[in-house]
Amino acid sequence: MHSETVRPFAVMATLLLFLAAFALAGTAAAQTYPDRPIKIIVPVGPAGSYDIVGRLLADQLGKRLGQNVSVENRPGAGTVIGTQAVAAAPADGYTLLVGGLANMIFNAALYKKLPYDPLKDFVPIALVFNISYTLVGSKDFLYSTAREIVAAARQNPDRLKIANVGIGSGQHIFGAVFQKLTGTKLLEVSYRGSAAAFPDVLAGRVDLFLDSTPAVLPYVKSGEVKGIAVLAAQRNPQMPEVPTMTEAGVPGLEIESWIGLFAPAGTPRAAIRRLQQEIAQALPELKPRFAASGGEAMDLPPEKVDAFVKSEYDRWINLIRETGITLD
Repeated sequence: MHSETVRPFAVMATLLLFLAAFALAGTAAAQTYPDRPIKIIVPVGPAGSYDIVGRLLADQLGKRLGQNVSVENRPGAGTVIGTQAVAAAPADGYTLLVGGLANMIFNAALYKKLPYDPLKDFVPIALVFNISYTLVGSKDFLYSTAREIVAAARQNPDRLKIANVGIGSGQHIFGAVFQKLTGTKLLEVSYRGSAAAFPDVLAGRVDLFLDSTPAVLPYVKSGEVKGIAVLAAQRNPQMPEVPTMTEAGVPGLEIESWIGLFAPAGTPRAAIRRLQQEIAQALPELKPRFAASGGEAMDLPPEKVDAFVKSEYDRWINLIRETGITLD
């Protein structure tokens, strides 16, 4: 009877010792991470927002963590190759991914057989950067406001021309969503990238173009195109005269492309927390550098990042599928 009384206490004591050892191990891991170089994979080629964000983060984290943090550009298959490589990497905090709306959200709707699951295969560390998109019109375009454009497009489907820079591109998706939400039908004119589209927009051969705000900003400021509306919650401070879509009378079109840092699912929480702390402390220094590249810093608390990514996933999966855009 005495042994029966003692046994539960012995089991409890063992359990408490195990939990204490586990907690100490977690603390030790937090203190020792990282103890070797870290690699950040950018799933596109050099230049562009993903690459800029990856290199700025690598620079700051390298200084703050006391370890070499390198950037590896691994482009291909519309960000799929690089993203899949991180999904298959060891979940130890030493291989990280620059992830954004394109590879973490859009691909899940565009590809029926995507070789990774954005929500199950990754854990978001921090979202740090976003870019708004702006609808512009050629300088001599008949209409100057979003409301006028929507009214004209509804009355004359497929008459107003809009540049399309590639199936599945952000510009294509945002343009298709614009048409879906406004009940309009525009005539899409295809180009290989923004650089190829702008000459025709400037010459008036194409009426409209929906592109990133940094890309259209020089043309708006020079008066070479009309700034119709910014698809964001607030006006861009570099072109304050251009209203938001809501201000222009077309609500529901707040579209911003965000970018952040992700790790493979199962990465130790101690490593995630350490990275989050260092990125948060680096943000004041990163803000002006993000602004110089045409975007804005995101200051989203770590406890809200998961919910934000999930809400963006739910929103965009449905919107893209309603447009019928697919890449396979």
